[in-house]
Amino acid sequence: MLKYSQERFVGIMLTALGLIVAAIYISLSYGVFDLTFAEVVKTLFGSQSNGEYDVLIYQFRLPRIVIAGLVGAGLGVAGAVLQGVSRNGLADPGILGINAGAGLAIVVFMFFYQGKLAGTDWFSILAMPFFGLIGGLAASILVYLLSWKNGRLDSQRFLLTGIALGSGFAALSLYITLKMDPTDFHTATVWSVGSLFHANWQYSISILPWFLFLLPIIFWKAHILDLFQLEESSVKSLGVSVGREQVILLLCSTGLVSACVSVSGSIGFVGLIVPHLAKSLTGIRHQRMIPLCAMLGMLLVIVADFIAKNIFAPAEVATGTIISLIGVPYFIYLLFRSKA
Repeated sequence: MLKYSQERFVGIMLTALGLIVAAIYISLSYGVFDLTFAEVVKTLFGSQSNGEYDVLIYQFRLPRIVIAGLVGAGLGVAGAVLQGVSRNGLADPGILGINAGAGLAIVVFMFFYQGKLAGTDWFSILAMPFFGLIGGLAASILVYLLSWKNGRLDSQRFLLTGIALGSGFAALSLYITLKMDPTDFHTATVWSVGSLFHANWQYSISILPWFLFLLPIIFWKAHILDLFQLEESSVKSLGVSVGREQVILLLCSTGLVSACVSVSGSIGFVGLIVPHLAKSLTGIRHQRMIPLCAMLGMLLVIVADFIAKNIFAPAEVATGTIISLIGVPYFIYLLFRSKA
């Protein structure tokens, strides 16, 4: 108990915050055009009037960092919830098909709204999270129903069903994308591989209400996720309605994932990696683990996006690709460890 004391938790959170601030500074300063520390600070606080620096930071780099942070936090928390609900350490929004379901619905929206998509079109920006929610909910409901066995949620079937449905949704998304006109095909393709290339302030505003509404509910239900680590009969004996709480938590995590997918495309493995790191640092109590998952998710995606922008500059790699290079080996490692 002493190992995971409150002081240790505060120290870990402050360290994570410091790393995030450092990552933000590096992302603001370095790129095709480098800025000094003084230039960054003066531009951020408005003490220096330079149109080029203002455009570079406020129109290009800062919105992308904000989106990366929100997406990382959302996917990290959603992954922790899904692993807690399913009692399966391999659960992840991407692996379970939630990303693919949300992505399919958004691709359908893009197809019927093609020719009108633009980074400043408020209707498309605000509508995409709702379409993502519809697709993500449909995927979650299918996975949940098909994973029900002997009156309870089977964790192994939950994972395998999600992988199968996710593959099917991804194939449908690809087929619909191929039917688009060339301009929207390019937009949909860049978006589908998990890129923050089109990030702007409108995207940040469109998903922020989802975070403000859903994250407090998840934190409020954190103690339920702790109880889910017990046998189901034990949880029921404590007066917890297991089915209802599972549905509420799945809806909240699906809403977060759908909002993230609507602005970043399908970025996988964040929800797989981050909860394991958080658990190793602060223990299995979700009231501590969930805030740390948000912080570590922010850090992971901000760093991955910085690498994606600069590793082959001026060409750019999808952020999802960088994270997958880490996530795929980690998933294989977890798979073999779970078998052992």
